Amino acid sequence: MAQDVLCEVNNCTYWGSGNKCNADAIYVVSNKGKEASTSEETDCKTFKPEH
Repeated sequence: MAQDVLCEVNNCTYWGSGNKCNADAIYVVSNKGKEASTSEETDCKTFKPEH
């Protein structure tokens, strides 16, 4: 399992210093409703806007 999950979406609640994701778990799905063949065909469902 990955030791560090990096993220550049700094308006996410889970974004941390050094572009580290602080979420307890990461949930990624295909955004086309089928098997993804590129990273552009995926979405991070863990994203939560920072308030």
